[in-house]
Amino acid sequence: MHARQWIAPTWGSPETWRFEDVEVPAPGYGEITVRIRAAGVNPADAKHVASARPGVELPVAIGYEVSGEVVAIGPDTSIGSGAVAIGDEVLAFRVQGGYATALTFPAEKAFHKPASLTHPEAANLLLAGTTAAEMLAVTGAAAGETILLHGASGAVGVSVLQQARLSGIRVIGTASEERADVVRSFGGIPVLYGPGLVERVTAASEAPIAAALDAVGTDEAIDASLALESDRRRIVTIAAFGRAGAEGIIAIAGSMPASARFRDGIRGELVDLAAQRHLVVPVARTFPLEEAPAALDLVLGGHPGGKVALIP
Repeated sequence: MHARQWIAPTWGSPETWRFEDVEVPAPGYGEITVRIRAAGVNPADAKHVASARPGVELPVAIGYEVSGEVVAIGPDTSIGSGAVAIGDEVLAFRVQGGYATALTFPAEKAFHKPASLTHPEAANLLLAGTTAAEMLAVTGAAAGETILLHGASGAVGVSVLQQARLSGIRVIGTASEERADVVRSFGGIPVLYGPGLVERVTAASEAPIAAALDAVGTDEAIDASLALESDRRRIVTIAAFGRAGAEGIIAIAGSMPASARFRDGIRGELVDLAAQRHLVVPVARTFPLEEAPAALDLVLGGHPGGKVALIP
């Protein structure tokens, strides 16, 4: 089966990538082939090939999450959510090479796509969703507590807001004035970032901050978290890795074995929540697959206004 796929032939920016003709292998035991209808676009897609990484060899096929239709199934194979048939719509996360028209990959990475989600939404559910779930889990955030969330209007932040609300956790979330309504719409209490942040959070909180979740990685976010939460085991970042090491706070990333195990384990639960419409995925824009570098430029700019998907 022939396909088109984005490849990083060398370390560098998306402008160095190539959109190539590739041969998609037939699925073997435990594998499926999916005709891709949408590919999720995430900052990690570019960051992971920006410079050389231990254990990663060039060329690198780009893209970690997709949604589409099953077109071939290996012998005696089921997917993460059970039995599968040709034509089933699925979403998949932690694949390699999702910026493509078709892809063969391990079937356990796929789950039946909820009918409530479009393909662009489904292709953007799990990277942000599993990251958000892990942030809440590692800090021990619990019902009745008030937590601080930096970057509350971004993709991970919006998933944190929804999952926290389902768990009875009150969230004070930082955002720009233009994005404050997004935080409110998902049950959070918005506060503006910038000078005076600690005072604004304190004024907005009806209880002590029990945990701090950083989805932006700025010094301001880490400094405010340290000022408001004395237990460093209840502060987590997904971006400020240098500060995490220096301050003794938690850092998580999908490349870390413990994070990978947690995120793999929580996928089915998040898909079920989306099927019940308890989790939604705001999509800001879609791009044709051949315009992948432009899509990454928008996402890496930091303010896409929602998730972005590539459409073959």
